[in-house]
Amino acid sequence: MSKRTYQPKTRKRARRHGFLKRMSTPGGKRVITNRRQKGRKKLSE
Repeated sequence: MSKRTYQPKTRKRARRHGFLKRMSTPGGKRVITNRRQKGRKKLSE
């Protein structure tokens, strides 16, 4: 039996999609702003 494709790792996920990563790029900042405007409870991972 081979392993499943998705083996979740919390740290890797946070590093790639986390708040700090979002804020480090102009596009990411835009994402956070849009989510704030929409009133999202969760802005990023």
